[in-house]
Amino acid sequence: MSEKQHIQIDTEFITLGQFLKLADVIQSGGMVKWFLSEHEVFVNGESENRRGKKLRHQDTVEVPGVGSFVVISTHE
Repeated sequence: MSEKQHIQIDTEFITLGQFLKLADVIQSGGMVKWFLSEHEVFVNGESENRRGKKLRHQDTVEVPGVGSFVVISTHE
């Protein structure tokens, strides 16, 4: 298993759709709905396909064949 990439945000949360773009998993926000319908995405070990799912500090996102990511929030 490869090391998880830490993706830093400066807000309390980020949506799954925004996160996939920030992590360079997809090229544009318009690809989110298609990507989630065609690929498995796991948030904290559970299958997730809602682009509006809120991700918070320490949540993990895994995209098989792409990578594993951890949300790091600097928001206080």
